[in-house]
Order: sequence, then C-alpha cells, then structure tokens
Amino acid sequence: MKETVAYLNSLLKENDTVVIGLSGGPDSMCLLNLLINLNKSIRIVCAHINHNIRKESIKELEFVKEYCDKKNVIFETTTFEKKSETTEYNEQELREKRYEYFSKVIKKYNAQYLFTAHHGDDLVETILMRITRGSNLKGYCGFQTETQKEGYKIIKPLIYTTKKDIEEYNKENNIPFVVDKTNNEDKHTRNRYRHNVLPFLKSENENVHLKYLKFSKELNKYYTYVDKLIQEEINKRYHKNILEITDYDKLDSLFQVKIIEYVLDSNYIDNLYLVSDKHVNLILDIIENPKPNIDINLPDNLRISKSYNRLKITRQKNNNQEYKIKVEDKTLLPNGHIIECLTDTDKNTNYYLKLNSKEISLPLYVRSRKNGDKMIIKNMSSAKKLKDIYIDSKLSKEERISQPILVDSNDTILWIPGLKKSKFDKAKNENYDIILWYN
Repeated sequence: MKETVAYLNSLLKENDTVVIGLSGGPDSMCLLNLLINLNKSIRIVCAHINHNIRKESIKELEFVKEYCDKKNVIFETTTFEKKSETTEYNEQELREKRYEYFSKVIKKYNAQYLFTAHHGDDLVETILMRITRGSNLKGYCGFQTETQKEGYKIIKPLIYTTKKDIEEYNKENNIPFVVDKTNNEDKHTRNRYRHNVLPFLKSENENVHLKYLKFSKELNKYYTYVDKLIQEEINKRYHKNILEITDYDKLDSLFQVKIIEYVLDSNYIDNLYLVSDKHVNLILDIIENPKPNIDINLPDNLRISKSYNRLKITRQKNNNQEYKIKVEDKTLLPNGHIIECLTDTDKNTNYYLKLNSKEISLPLYVRSRKNGDKMIIKNMSSAKKLKDIYIDSKLSKEERISQPILVDSNDTILWIPGLKKSKFDKAKNENYDIILWYN
C-alpha cells in the first residue's frame, strides 16, 4: 500500500473535499480507511448506491451507514428505482445513473475529487477484455489513475495494488466489509477473466499488474501524441455531429481510422465498451461505398447517415422504433450486432443460416417485430407465434424489443438470429447459395 499512500499524500492538500464511492465491499472499505488514516485534514464524503437488485442490498446499506457514523464520516445514499417489474437496467444505464448521482454529491459538497476503488487487477482485466473484444488505442489503455471531468477529477488510487494486497491490508487492520456473491459467478465476462486468466498471469509474474500499468501509461502517451496530430484534420471536417468526407480518401489510412474513432468517442464518451473495431470498419465501408445515400444503426440508438460527402450522426430517442433494413454484405443492426454474408462455414448454430435463393424472395431484410408474427421453426410442421417463441426462450421485454428478425421481400420470416431458424435453413449436404452470420 506504500505507493497508494504516497500518491494520496502527494495529491491531496489540507481542507480538500473528496467523495468516495462506497459499496461496502473489501476494495472500497480499504480505500476509505486509507483516506481516514492519512495525516491530512481532509473532508471525506461517502456516497453509497443501493442498486436495488439483490436482497442483501438493504443490509449492505445499513452496514456502511453504521460504519460511517462510527467513524464520523459524512454519509450520502440513494436507492435506484426498478426500471420495471420485468426488465433491469443494463450495464451502461447503471453506469450513467451512478455517475449522475456521484456528480450531484460532488456539487453538493463542492468536492475536488471522486475516488473509486478500482485496483491493479481491475486494470489488467479491463485491458485483456478490450483486446479480446476489439477496441481502439484509447480503449486499449484501460483506465487512468486520474481522469479530468467538468469541475472535478476521478481518482483511482488503488491502481498500484492488487486484490491480494487489499485483502491483506483489511485483515491486518481488522476492517469489516460485505461480500457480493455475484462476484463469484462466471456468467459475468469479467469474472471469467478474474478466475481463469489472471491467476495464470500472476503465476508468471506476481507483479504483472505493474507491467500492465506501465503498458497503459506508455500507450496513453502515444494516444495523446497521435491525437494531437489528427486534431487539426478533425477540426477541419467534424462540426455539430456532421463529418465532411470531401477528399477523405486522400488522407493517410491511420488518419481516416482515427477520425472515425474520434467521432465514436465523442458520441459514447465513457461508454467505449459499446463499440469496437467492427463498428469503425463498417463506417469506413459506407464512406468508401459508391452509393450516395446509406444509413446504419449503432449501439445505444446512434444512427450514421451518409448523404454524398457528408456523414450525419444522430441519436434516436428510444429502442422501440420500428425499422426495416435491407441486408447487404455487412449489415449493422440497431442492437449493435452485425449480419454478415459468408462464402462458407462448417458451423450449424442458431447464429448461422443457410438459404436457397430459389425458395425465397430477394432481397432480404432485417426488421423489428410486428404483432401477430409467426414462423415455421426448422423441423416443425406448423407456424408458431414469435411471442410464444420468445416466452419459451425466456427473453425479457427489453430483449424482445431489440431482437432482430430476418424476412424475405414477401415478409416471410426466415430467421430469428441467435435464437431460432426457420424451415428454410439448409443442412450442409443440401443446396444453398446464401450463408448469413449473426455476430
């Protein structure tokens, strides 16, 4: 913990006010006690959020409140209302709600800093996840120790430590904490990295988190340098969510990619996990496409519209809008997934579809659900309502809204991508000339 304490002492001044996001878990309780034990007269405000998802949340709220009262620390809390009885907030929505609440607490107390308990192991996991999923230079940096926001900084002082360091510190100092049991469930992507990949890396190098921290800082230097070089071109071409693409093909390919990444960054801000290099490549494809007018949909209701030498970026109001999109070689869907035409595949899951063009009416379209939709599922003789298919598949209301449907030009349903295939799907030994992949 020496590096973290030294960093805190160098950062904080007498009479500074800091807000700490306090969940009550081992990481945030460790951070709170490090701040309490600093040799500085600082004002600490603990902000606790009851996400209202797990039944243990009320007890956790009572625990952190009692602890803050005992330590004479200012305590603030809020409880998120449920989105509905049938749907929950997604990761992005929860993140936005958290930081919206933290910002209110910061303004209330005129704080200079927001402290979060992200540690070195979290950084390793974040970088690995983004490398695996695909991101951009900024995304591959993971997260930084300090992030400047409007009027305050987000600080992650535990970035120099590991989970093991935190556990040892808590044990030595008899620091109580609560445990979120969902952190042990491998259904969450981060947990799979934490339980399977991270132990191997630590067996190779116990201080691997410091190597990733160095990697992150070095990469961030290059990102900052490259960003300065391309900023002039961006300023020439991108204004008020409109990208001028005149002479775009004359730019170096690196500049082309970075300009598109900048456009995405400016529209997703802290939600970079929603987009990846596949989305960048799709935008580059429509710029190069000779067609003068093309529209595509990106995650979080972002729409990219090309009209001759302009790209217009707009955000639609909600996910409930009806849509019908013609299938191209690569078709980006409103839910962020892609339907891609392949030349061959050996796979036979619900994410792949093989069709004989003589048995259907071209062109193909992807659309939203309509009332009364029915499909004859493969190996069944009669049509089944999509509503019943969704119920059988235990799709939430939100998932049903975002689920795409593939139809032909007669509006015959051919495929519920990733879920069910129709009778029109062909086996490997049958005749087909169309292969589609939902990814």
